[in-house]
Amino acid sequence: MQMIKALWAYRGFILGSVRREFQSKYSNSLLGAAWTIINPLAMIVVYTVVFSQVMKARLPGAEGQFAYSIYLCAGVLTWTFFSETVSRAQNVFLENANLIKKVSFPRMCLPVIVVANASLSFLIIFGLFTLFLILSGSFPGLVYFAVVPLLLIQVLFSVGLGITLGVLNVFFRDVGQLFAVVLQFWFWLTPVVYPVSILPEFAQRALRFNPMTNIIASYQGVLVNGQWPDWGSLWPVTVLALALCAWGMRLFRAHAGEMVDEL
Repeated sequence: MQMIKALWAYRGFILGSVRREFQSKYSNSLLGAAWTIINPLAMIVVYTVVFSQVMKARLPGAEGQFAYSIYLCAGVLTWTFFSETVSRAQNVFLENANLIKKVSFPRMCLPVIVVANASLSFLIIFGLFTLFLILSGSFPGLVYFAVVPLLLIQVLFSVGLGITLGVLNVFFRDVGQLFAVVLQFWFWLTPVVYPVSILPEFAQRALRFNPMTNIIASYQGVLVNGQWPDWGSLWPVTVLALALCAWGMRLFRAHAGEMVDEL
């Protein structure tokens, strides 16, 4: 509760930092913030044209001209949100070392700023994707709003993992390098660009131990098939997310003073 009060007291600092970072991305650009829309729009168009029109790719068990394109977008967009949040959170204390040494403020503001920036970018991109679903006649209806609790679970997992890695990375710099490699393998061991059903039975069983498998599959089930998530399958990753958040906060509180010396 004390941490929440401290973050609320510094809400101006957090919002100002988010605004400055968003503006700095396009400060010397002719099109400015328009690139926030152009880049994801180009990705959606490429996936739609290449996979639906050129390659005529079809998703097993799903009907519709754009099913595979939607499947890819649902997986890639949400995975990118996850990887960006965790990757930036693991380096947030190192990247802001000078600020931490010179200015007194709740250090937990920094992960919050990272999550806010990643969320802002994701909401813009996902908003365009939602518009595509509506215009293509593929909007899943009321089940679409199941995305909200899925996002909450994903953000909790990302924050818990990111803070834990961020604290460890201050003391053991190999952590950041190692996780960058792990993240590459993790992507291909998650059904982002392929359905689990095409894998052998032993591989399907192995993927159940991947906490991102059920999250990504739930997004794809909602957006491609209009199916409500199997909430029971999401309990393990939810418990893991809460445990990581608790562990990350414990690490942070225990080593916050030492971090300044290491930085």
